[in-house]
Amino acid sequence: MIPQVGLVFPRFRSSLVPSFHPTASLRGWAAGDSIQGVNPTIIGVAGGSGSGKTTVVQEIIKSLGADQVSFIQHDSYYYDRSSVPPEERSRLNYDHPDALETSLLVRHLKELKAGRAIEVPVYDFTQHTRTNETLTISSRNAVIVEGILILADRELRELMDIRVFVDTDADLRILRRMDRDLTERGRSLESVVQQYMETVRPMHLEFVEPSKRYAHVIIPEGGHNRVAVGMLIARVRAAVDDQ
Repeated sequence: MIPQVGLVFPRFRSSLVPSFHPTASLRGWAAGDSIQGVNPTIIGVAGGSGSGKTTVVQEIIKSLGADQVSFIQHDSYYYDRSSVPPEERSRLNYDHPDALETSLLVRHLKELKAGRAIEVPVYDFTQHTRTNETLTISSRNAVIVEGILILADRELRELMDIRVFVDTDADLRILRRMDRDLTERGRSLESVVQQYMETVRPMHLEFVEPSKRYAHVIIPEGGHNRVAVGMLIARVRAAVDDQ
């Protein structure tokens, strides 16, 4: 039975350079160039901050092969805040859907679906601004888009062939988020705790948790649920092979 392995299928419908980004900066294709014959399977991996989404993504890429996967993070699409005084930037709500230029991500996924490469913004999390650089991402057999809010936007989620929600207890998520923000994003412990209480937790309850109902697959405990991740990978491989 599915509950015994910890994998839930509510419904299934066919159809700054991040530290983990194996498919970026590909040479030989410019944005707008079309790769004939590519009709990628789009996989969305959502879940709360620190839920283990990246671990699930890594397992999918390891199984399919990095040369078969294009990987995009919703975090790359934060709006540029260079026009906002630096002392005010840290007080903005970065966990609300309006903080992200999701419309650009939607356009980019449509370009990848058509076999064309895209230029993904590079976001500086220490300054809350976009840099002048971009990442060239080409279209491949599978496109994975990851982020806490990707299932909260109707137009975005309807582009996905497989929608995954990684479900992890709140205490584990906050510990993982603290570790990331302190070590990778240059935040202070006080600012991390304040942000969690003022925006992260309320926005999770208002937007992230309710979006779970739009998932085809719910994985309790993220990448550590080996059986569930294995079953997901098998379904992803079947979808890619059926192209």
